Amino acid sequence: MLRLVLLCSFCIVGFLNTHASAQEANTPPQKELPLPGTTFLVEGRVAFLIAAETKSDTAKPWVWYAPTLPRLPGVEERWMFERFLKAGISIAGIDVGESFGSPDGRKQFSALHQELTEKRGYSPKPVLLGRSRGGLMTLGWAVENPNKVGGFAGVYPVCNIASYPGIARAAGAYKLTPDELTARLPEHNPLDKLESLAKAKVPLFAIHGDIDKVVPLEANSGEAHKRYQSFGGEMQLIVPKDQGHNMWPGFFQSQELVDFVIKHAKKL
Repeated sequence: MLRLVLLCSFCIVGFLNTHASAQEANTPPQKELPLPGTTFLVEGRVAFLIAAETKSDTAKPWVWYAPTLPRLPGVEERWMFERFLKAGISIAGIDVGESFGSPDGRKQFSALHQELTEKRGYSPKPVLLGRSRGGLMTLGWAVENPNKVGGFAGVYPVCNIASYPGIARAAGAYKLTPDELTARLPEHNPLDKLESLAKAKVPLFAIHGDIDKVVPLEANSGEAHKRYQSFGGEMQLIVPKDQGHNMWPGFFQSQELVDFVIKHAKKL
């Protein structure tokens, strides 16, 4: 009798554990967003979608935001996100951690693109929007997938691995030693691969302060602007005076940035 009771107890515990695991597997990942949206997993990574109301029969336009980290996108993005939504443009992103534009991060970006375009009916050419190190993530993917990009917009975006986070700090994400990453930098650095976007006629936009010490203008957006123009590419660069790497509202309430995104996200 005691053995039977023990067996039944094990069965009940096993059932409860299995049931709890099933419930946990079906529970959407939690993420705080600046506006109402949904969260879901893409290859084990937390992704989000803030969907715009649209009645279009064509592929739905969207903006691809990075970096999607635990507290990003943040309240600073609310103003621009509200205007994207009003224009019928959704916002999405995926948390690839501190990948610094590495091959693993780029692979996870491709998985999100596939999820949004093949399973959810979104445009094959989103506009990528990178804030700070999000520029490194988005541009790193864009230069390898120029025909899947409607445009790129950056708020003091990182364009150059050597500038930020620096070779020594980035090497681990690339599964290389600092010397190996230095030798292979042209293979991975967005700044060194912009020609592919220029050939595909992808328009670029950046707003970047002139006294940014964290992501210096000259080594990032400034150099990208110079090189992109040399390739015949179109890039708009706005340089607010006496602004650094900060939360100045002008970075996040830029009408020029919003106009750029809306114009190119709605091109199909």
